[in-house]
Amino acid sequence: MKILKLLIIAILFTSCGSIVHYDYEKSTNFKDYRTYNYFGDMKTGLSELDTKRLIRSMDEQLKTMGLSRTDNPDFYIDIQSQEVRQRTNSNFGIGVGGTGRRVGGGVSVGIPVGVNKQSREIVIEFVDERKTGMFWQAIAESSFKSNANPEQRDAHFQDLVEKVLAKYPPKVKP
Repeated sequence: MKILKLLIIAILFTSCGSIVHYDYEKSTNFKDYRTYNYFGDMKTGLSELDTKRLIRSMDEQLKTMGLSRTDNPDFYIDIQSQEVRQRTNSNFGIGVGGTGRRVGGGVSVGIPVGVNKQSREIVIEFVDERKTGMFWQAIAESSFKSNANPEQRDAHFQDLVEKVLAKYPPKVKP
């Protein structure tokens, strides 16, 4: 019983976090990239305020990694996102039935448990327009609350950016 409780708690904590997938061009020398900027015509799919929050979080994190934002960058960053609704498949069944001699019957009712979750998929791409094109990409999916206050939104984007940039630059195996 104790193990079951621990398992349920672990599932709750891991299911609320962000999931991040990475990809990169293997031939890229990431040491060549020290400056960046964002594409001017970027359509993030976020509100204007959330776009500012995300870019501010990106700038802060990239600065701690030794990268700087300039007008003549080594690479550009493109950000796109879309809302993803996940339908819950959890059901709770109630059944009533009886059997007798050659007589049988039953009734079952499925009651959905939980609510549909809202999550957002955010795609962040690093693009070198002069050499290789896109050389690094992260796709993050995380749940969000549309009624979150500004402080909660700031914290959400800071956490998301930390997870996204945790594997940049990738550890290239020799």
